[in-house]
Amino acid sequence: MRRGDTLYSIAWRFGFDYRQIAAWNGIRAPYTIYPGQRLRLTRPPRTPATQTAQRSSSGAAQSGKPRATPKKSASQPVSSEKTSSGTTLKKSGKPAAKGGNAPIKRWHWPTRGKVVTSFSKSGGKGIDIAGKLGQPILAVSDGDVVYSGSGLIGYGQLIIVKHNKRYLSAYAHNNKILVKEGDTVKGGQRIAEMGRGGSNQALLHFEIRRDGRPIDPMRYLPK
Repeated sequence: MRRGDTLYSIAWRFGFDYRQIAAWNGIRAPYTIYPGQRLRLTRPPRTPATQTAQRSSSGAAQSGKPRATPKKSASQPVSSEKTSSGTTLKKSGKPAAKGGNAPIKRWHWPTRGKVVTSFSKSGGKGIDIAGKLGQPILAVSDGDVVYSGSGLIGYGQLIIVKHNKRYLSAYAHNNKILVKEGDTVKGGQRIAEMGRGGSNQALLHFEIRRDGRPIDPMRYLPK
């Protein structure tokens, strides 16, 4: 893992749904990861023990015999640990993210300007919107900030917002970031200021991903 990585930034970098990586590594909400932790980026092999457990579970269901229900444990103690980036992460049995699976009621444009690069399945994973250096960058809908930093190569200063379990949006090449990880934002809220892309042109690179896969933002942004 790189300095400042989160499960969401790793999933974004490699094109996975964050829930896949969490499941493959046995990580539960709030999806806390730690410096030096090694993560599997492929589906783990099925072991004989796993297959036996699945057959036993299936057999119990077919026989009609009720399975024992595990007892709920007492409230889990909360511990904290600092990441290499200095951020203190709390580890508990309750999810930290507030966003559930509620439908997105409204989308907003992330900034004003002309779309100079369109979405392409074979190339760019989002759109580029040209504007002026320092102009406002807005959250496209309500959500939680799950990444804020510059650890993803090619994105500059980046913000990733989780809108619900399926949808994430990203805002790249910012000149200044105005929110931090864990913040809750509202659609239309100012979250950053526009910076410059690789061509030194003032622009915003914007992406929407559904279940970890890039989709055309123009399908969702207001006409």
